[in-house]
Amino acid sequence: MTAIPMHPGPAPRPLNREDYKTLGLSALGGTLEFYDFVIFVFFTVTISHLFFPPGMPEWMSQLQTLGIFAAGYLARPVGGIVIAHFGDRLGRKKMFALSVFLMSLPTFVIGILPTYASIGIAAPLLLLLMRMLQGAAIGGEMPGAWVFVAEHVPRGRYGFGIGVLTAGITGGILLGSFMAIFINRAYSPEEVSDFAWRIPFLLGGVFGFISVYLRRFLDETPVFRELREQRQIADELPVRTVLREHRTACLMTAGLTWTLSTTVVVLILMTPTLLQKIHGIAASSALEANSVGTFALSVGCVLFGWLFDRIGARATAWIGLGGLAVAAGWFYTGLPGIGREALMLRYAVIGLFCGAIVLTPILAVRAFPPAIRFSGLSFSYNLAYALFGGLTPVLTQLWLQRDVLAPAYYVAATALLGILLAAHPLAVHGRRGAAARPG
Repeated sequence: MTAIPMHPGPAPRPLNREDYKTLGLSALGGTLEFYDFVIFVFFTVTISHLFFPPGMPEWMSQLQTLGIFAAGYLARPVGGIVIAHFGDRLGRKKMFALSVFLMSLPTFVIGILPTYASIGIAAPLLLLLMRMLQGAAIGGEMPGAWVFVAEHVPRGRYGFGIGVLTAGITGGILLGSFMAIFINRAYSPEEVSDFAWRIPFLLGGVFGFISVYLRRFLDETPVFRELREQRQIADELPVRTVLREHRTACLMTAGLTWTLSTTVVVLILMTPTLLQKIHGIAASSALEANSVGTFALSVGCVLFGWLFDRIGARATAWIGLGGLAVAAGWFYTGLPGIGREALMLRYAVIGLFCGAIVLTPILAVRAFPPAIRFSGLSFSYNLAYALFGGLTPVLTQLWLQRDVLAPAYYVAATALLGILLAAHPLAVHGRRGAAARPG
């Protein structure tokens, strides 16, 4: 296999019917599974009231709820390493389906958990356990999905393929946002606290099983089949090879993951709550604007993936991540006294530039050779997400006590980091012999 060319060469074949089926089913499955993982954040305020002592200060109960949210990220490396190990040894497809199944059960259980009023301290402890199980499952799903699609699509359509998949995954956030809007409109605040908050989690469990069924119709990747036929499956524990021979790729992936996790957690997951608590924006308006921004994020993933195939890593990073840094400042400085239409517009613009996060999987997948690709990506991505994604809500909440523009500074700084990393030779050219799929 040869490295993926970044400049004009032999014309790659177009996407065929099988490619579109793979992209469609993978993206839809990612949407359903990521919905399961993120729906928690849309009901942070309600959960903080139900699962902690009623006399606790509001800021502290919300901080502890965000801590439980962060626990899902802290469990990602363990699940990711285990699932990726078997993905490199037994095949991508099997683990691709297993991770969805492992996500659906704890999501459903959260929907039936007793609250603090019923079982006391056991309530937040059980909630914490379910979030950790979800984190372990998503730790295998995200890298597995990127590797699976990257090894299916033809060269020259590599960025577009990962962009479509990532758009599907971020669509899970949009689905969660729509569900939160529906619940808040269909039920009174008292009904939401009483029973309606459970509905999204119960449906999420069902969504997960649907996703497992859909992935039965996918084929093993051509790259893994070739590895198996040529007996090039890793002999030792793949993560040992990663740590011994691919530390530069790990560090680059970890840094890009910092950019991705900060962008998603701050701008998409946390901002609806911040709009309500800090700027007094109604919950319905905040969630509607978030939906617009999340839809723009999905469009941006496809756009910047397509752009990568045509102009390469560095130019795409300057346009996408540079635009993200500027848009973050523009968005947050314009919030005081903002109207509904202006909020929608600003969220749409910043959401589009958020799509530049697709550079993380695009650059990271091809930084590792095929035999240990799943393990290399999963280890470095999940470890970095556990650190940065898990701590970001807590750090941002504490920073906000001093500066209302803290989210803008944080996002802009990590966007600039992403631009620097995209200029690294490994990001620009990929690892020789690590093409996702030749031909």
